[in-house]
Amino acid sequence: MWKKEDAKPQGVSDSPAAPVSSAPVSSNNPVSTPATPTAIPVLPRGAACISHGIKIKGEVTGSEDLYVDGVVEGKLTLTTNSCLTVGPNGSVKADLNAREIIVRGKVEGKITARDKVQLGSTGQVTGEVQTDRLTIEDGALLRGKVEAGKQLSKAPEAKAAAATATSKSSDSMSMSSGTAAD
Repeated sequence: MWKKEDAKPQGVSDSPAAPVSSAPVSSNNPVSTPATPTAIPVLPRGAACISHGIKIKGEVTGSEDLYVDGVVEGKLTLTTNSCLTVGPNGSVKADLNAREIIVRGKVEGKITARDKVQLGSTGQVTGEVQTDRLTIEDGALLRGKVEAGKQLSKAPEAKAAAATATSKSSDSMSMSSGTAAD
């Protein structure tokens, strides 16, 4: 049968003032080995957190998952395979850019997700959303412009070069038909 003592993670003490020590991490071992039995192991990839009482103005960049439950104004950019989550207490007035963005709080600004945007039932978005996949739960609020789905068009530079080449070749040719061309 399950016991409360058995479910407790190793290295966690019942006393609130237990000392925490840090041990150097070797390149062969991604999780640090506790120096004392009361040390908390360091995970190789954990989500960073901007908690409820924190307010940040400016540009936030990173390469790991981020949970925002506080206030952020400015710009939030996460690289690689990072996920940005705006918690139910989160209030963000910024342009967001990440692989996946989950909104359960309030967001004002442009949201650009390379893979997916998910609006939870408590989520409120005002602004522009650009993503491959969009999920909206019942109760969510979305006001603004939405571009969802994979875009099959060429890169903007290729479009400009093709348009320039087309206009140059059309200048030298005359149209003999009575139909309009794009």
